[in-house]
Amino acid sequence: MNKYAIVIHAGAEAMDPKDVSPEKEQKYKQGLQQALQAGYEILENGGSALDAVEAAVKSMEDFPLFNAGRGANLNEQGEPAFDAAVMDGKTLKAGAVCSIRYVKHPVSLAYALLQKSKPVLLSGEGAEEYAKGIGLDMEDPAYFITSERKEKWEEKEQEKLAEQHDTVGAVAIDKDGNLAAATSTGGLAYQHKGRVGDSPIIGSGTFAHNDYCAVSCTGEGEAIMRGVLAHEVYAMVKYAGESLQDACTKATKLYDAQLKGDKGIIAVSPTGEIALAFNTNQMKRGYRIQGGEPVVAVWKEE
Repeated sequence: MNKYAIVIHAGAEAMDPKDVSPEKEQKYKQGLQQALQAGYEILENGGSALDAVEAAVKSMEDFPLFNAGRGANLNEQGEPAFDAAVMDGKTLKAGAVCSIRYVKHPVSLAYALLQKSKPVLLSGEGAEEYAKGIGLDMEDPAYFITSERKEKWEEKEQEKLAEQHDTVGAVAIDKDGNLAAATSTGGLAYQHKGRVGDSPIIGSGTFAHNDYCAVSCTGEGEAIMRGVLAHEVYAMVKYAGESLQDACTKATKLYDAQLKGDKGIIAVSPTGEIALAFNTNQMKRGYRIQGGEPVVAVWKEE
C-alpha cells in the first residue's frame, strides 16, 4: 500500500556559503517548513495530491525570499514575470502559464487551466484576462518587487553580477495513490523580456504519471528544457527500470558536455518513495512522508 508524501524545492544553484547568513538560512528553512506544512495538511486530511502541490507552491509564491510570485527575479527592464505549471498523474491533464505579470498566484491559474483541460498553455495578456475572468487574485507588478530583488537588480546594472536563478516546486502522492507535480518561477535574473524557461513546459520542468512518478525541476531552464529532464526521469523509470533516485541522479548528469548548468530534481513514486538530486552545493528542499517528521535542508551536506 502506498504512503502519502510530499516533496518540495525552492531552487538549486551554486552558491558561496559566505553569501548566506545564518539568519537568511533560517528564513529559507522557515519558508520551506510553511510550504511543506500547507501541502502535508491537505494530504493528511484526505485531500488530493493536486490540491497539496498547489497549496505548497502558493505558500512559496507568497514567501519573499523565493523566486516565484512575490520576491521573484526581475528581468532586464526591472520587471517581474512568472511561469508555472501543474500536472495530474491520474488523467495526464496539465495547465501552464508563462510571461504573466499580474496574477498573485501563477500556480493557481495553471491549476485552473488543468481543470478546464483546454488550453494547456496560456501566455501573457491572454492568461491574465483568463485569470481575471475566473476571479483569481490580481496584483499590480509593484506588489511582487521586494527591496532585496530591486537592490540586486541595481547591482547588476552597476557591476554586471552573475545571473541568479531559482524555481519553486512540489510533487505529491495522496491517500488514493494519485500523483501530481507543480512548478512556479520568476525566471532568470536580468532575463530578456519574454524569455520562458522550463517550468511551464510539460515534460521539461514538470511531469506526472500515476504509474511511474511525479517530477519537478529547478536550475538553469535552458539546459533542463533541452534535456527534457522531467520526462527523462519518467522514461528511465518506465523503460530502463531505474529506481526513482537513480533516475533523478542520472538526469542531473545527462549529457553534461552539452547541457551545462545547475540542475535540481524532486520526484515521488506510486509507492510513496521520494527522490531528490542536484548537481549544485545547495538546493532548498523539504519532504514529509506519512508517519514521519518533516525534513528541510539547504546545503548539500545536510
